[in-house]
Amino acid sequence: MALWFVFAMMTAVAVFAVLWPLGRSVKAQRDGSEAAVYKDQLAEVDRDAAIGLIGPSEASAAKVEIGRRLLASAEAERTTPTTTRRGLRRLVALTALVGLPVLAVAIYLPLGSPTLPDEPLVARAKAPASSQPLDNLVAQVEAHLEKNPTDGRGWTVLAPVLAKTGRFEDAARAYRNAITYAGETADRRADLGEVLTSAAGGVVTADAKTEFERAVALNQDEAKARYFLGLAAEQDGRPKDAATIWRAMLEKAPADAPWRPMLQTELARVDGTAKQPALPEGAAAAVQNMSEADRAAMIQGMVAKLAARLKQNGDDVDGWLRLVRAYMVLGDTDKAKSAQTEARQAVADKPDRLKQLNDGLKGLGLDG
Repeated sequence: MALWFVFAMMTAVAVFAVLWPLGRSVKAQRDGSEAAVYKDQLAEVDRDAAIGLIGPSEASAAKVEIGRRLLASAEAERTTPTTTRRGLRRLVALTALVGLPVLAVAIYLPLGSPTLPDEPLVARAKAPASSQPLDNLVAQVEAHLEKNPTDGRGWTVLAPVLAKTGRFEDAARAYRNAITYAGETADRRADLGEVLTSAAGGVVTADAKTEFERAVALNQDEAKARYFLGLAAEQDGRPKDAATIWRAMLEKAPADAPWRPMLQTELARVDGTAKQPALPEGAAAAVQNMSEADRAAMIQGMVAKLAARLKQNGDDVDGWLRLVRAYMVLGDTDKAKSAQTEARQAVADKPDRLKQLNDGLKGLGLDG
């Protein structure tokens, strides 16, 4: 409404500027007219004749000529169509008063957008172009945070993006700043522990474990932190403790929890009940007479070939998902996480494929 009020005031000022000179009455300026000039000339001729500057005959001739001009001037002033000018002024004034606003509205309605909602300048400045590369957007956010290092919201937005693009050390710094300036939460502590683990190649370091413990202290049901605490127990040589942690998570988890399939696979692995990944249809018949060791070796070879192919062609999102799934079933968590990171790096500059990859990882129970 404030904007429309300003526009209305501007229109009123413009109309007033047009009407003001048209509405003023025109006074006959007798003192400055041609008749007044001619009268002055007659008086001057009389003065010149009285003092002898001109003779009587010259004075008479001059008076005749000036009188003729005076009569012509007076006749012209009497015949001036003043009423016509006044009527014209009124017509122009009425046209300006009514026509200008009508013309402005008539032009705005087909060209403008009166129903478009307001968009604050801050929102327009922060809105990213959808076609802009991810690296450019990240660089813009980082430049903003260099000038505004206490912007907790900015660090919160930047941290997961850095993590998904494989910049784990930068992501850890961003999560720490988010905790400092935006507040401590279980999610942020767990995310910080995860990027510290990823930076260490999948090993739950002492610093990462501390972050997971802090997350659980804030929220006993923080799934990510509890999972990594179980993984830390396994890496410390305590698989039974890991199984206990994961089994308790499954007992409390809802049936549709996205990470349930992955955790069931991990639990089966530490319990020794994991199954080998299913073979392609054509290869199943060829290994029926193989020993368990030979079959495992063949599966390992197939997975290795898939990994080598993906290093040459990183755009194959389905291939990356098959590789991660195979490593999970084989119980090689480190390689699964490494493949997950490599896959994201391979398609980082292709938003559509990156989204497809993240959706597929969520389907495997991983953090997409």
